Amino acid sequence: MSGVFEDRRGSGVARRSILKGAALVAGAQGAMAGPARATTRAARTGLTAGAGVAQAATASGRVAGYVRDGINIFKGVPYGAPTGGAGRFLPPRPPEPWTGARSARHYGPICPQDQGTGRLNDEEAFVFQWNDAVQSEDCLRLNVWTPGLAPSGRRPVMVWLHGGGFAAGSGHDLPAFDGENLARRGDVVVVTLNHRLNVLGYLDLSHVDERFAQSGNVGMLDIVAALAWVRDNIAQFGGDPDRVLIFGQSGGGAKVSTLMGMPAARGLFHRAIVMSGSFSWAVSQEKARRLTDLTLAELGLSASDAARLQTMPHARLLEAGQRVRARVNKPFDGFVDARLIPNQLDFAPVVDGAVLPTCPFHPDAPAISANVPLMVGTTLNEFVHGINHPEVETMSEAELAARAERFLPGRGAGLVAAFRRRTPNASPFDIWSRIATAPIRQAAVDQAAVKARQGGAPAYLYAFNWRSPVLDGRPRAFHCLDIPFAFANTDRCDSMTGGGEDAAALSAKVADAFVAFARSGDPNHAGLPRWDPMTAEGSATMIFDVQSRLERDHDADERAAIR
Repeated sequence: MSGVFEDRRGSGVARRSILKGAALVAGAQGAMAGPARATTRAARTGLTAGAGVAQAATASGRVAGYVRDGINIFKGVPYGAPTGGAGRFLPPRPPEPWTGARSARHYGPICPQDQGTGRLNDEEAFVFQWNDAVQSEDCLRLNVWTPGLAPSGRRPVMVWLHGGGFAAGSGHDLPAFDGENLARRGDVVVVTLNHRLNVLGYLDLSHVDERFAQSGNVGMLDIVAALAWVRDNIAQFGGDPDRVLIFGQSGGGAKVSTLMGMPAARGLFHRAIVMSGSFSWAVSQEKARRLTDLTLAELGLSASDAARLQTMPHARLLEAGQRVRARVNKPFDGFVDARLIPNQLDFAPVVDGAVLPTCPFHPDAPAISANVPLMVGTTLNEFVHGINHPEVETMSEAELAARAERFLPGRGAGLVAAFRRRTPNASPFDIWSRIATAPIRQAAVDQAAVKARQGGAPAYLYAFNWRSPVLDGRPRAFHCLDIPFAFANTDRCDSMTGGGEDAAALSAKVADAFVAFARSGDPNHAGLPRWDPMTAEGSATMIFDVQSRLERDHDADERAAIR
């Protein structure tokens, strides 16, 4: 893959609608130092909340959370001031200080957004169990889970960046994002956060009003502000500001990739994990400005009217951006991942030469994060699965052939043959699913490869191939399935994983690898086979499955077939 890619899933569609349309951790740490891992299933001590319970100091004032089964939990903590009105399209500002202990026991508002149509589909809503929330431009909030508040704790910090492209989602969008079990299992501090999205976070007005020179990237600058909050405050929550991991899935993975190329983020994190998000979704400034001009026209505004954008209701801005994109972009039809369709327009980070100097990971890995170890992974079936679509199980060989031919005209038969060689007994839909998602796997391999070529810090590659047993196994290893395993939340997310011992056993391997990586920059632990990093000679991939194993270039022929 080359060039500048954008997330093209649509501010009104985001992750959820694509799932519909695409249907067509007590592991020891080996020789590494660190406290013994606790089991995920902690002894029940109950929940305590009230005066003097779970209080911590921040630069803006004290916050009061609660304790559940030994984990201190703080929710909705402001890391920035409200972003509406005069603050719209401008870089984030610190929150106003407060007196006394501010209650931090419930999730804060999320950025205004279109949440898509996934909630209207029974199977999809059942699998994902989305957490709805109040939408507001006072959305710069974060959540913290920690086993202890002593500043001497010096625990690794794992900062989660949510998916939904750059259009939707939040730090508490899914039950999978709850950090309690991961904090307990890994003896780590977990942080999740909300930030500006869509037109509110990525409308590039730099060419129409110099006051908005950074407007195309304020959503990413919000995340930088959150990481600065972690640097300045996390010791009061028992965390180590010098051992910060950023990890994210889908759009969150793209945010991780983008941060690795942002000068403002340098030194604020020390390891990085990209899950199913190895596309550099930064857009060229030319495309960003074209989308801005079309949005202004949709609103009946001229360039000289840009300041009026700060006074109109945010719903009107969202609607205008959605109408423009619906009119100019090619619809996603389930045959090719939306991120691979050229010449689409989207609200996403902008390569402006300043906040984001170049497109991250193209053509090379960003030099400013050369010393940051990287882990990259994908799921086997990503967006092409059977959620909402039981009919895919009856796909015929003829339909498979037709889809493969449409995928790569003139090469369909060879494509099917290449994917059949390794799995001759796979169903037509299973073959099609792997063909259609191979570009996502290839993008992950490419990202790890350019990082490995850079030197300075290793790159590790994984593939999550475990098949969910729910709904008769139709979801397969779908996009997002690896999240509850990384968070040690397979029981909490049993509608995704089925719960039970098989899922818990794999979660121990995955979550402990993520914790080990946060602790040392190396994912190896006693519960896994030796995990070697990517080298110039090939792609060593940890396969997470019923029997996890390290394989080398196992799908090289398949990836070659899609080029």
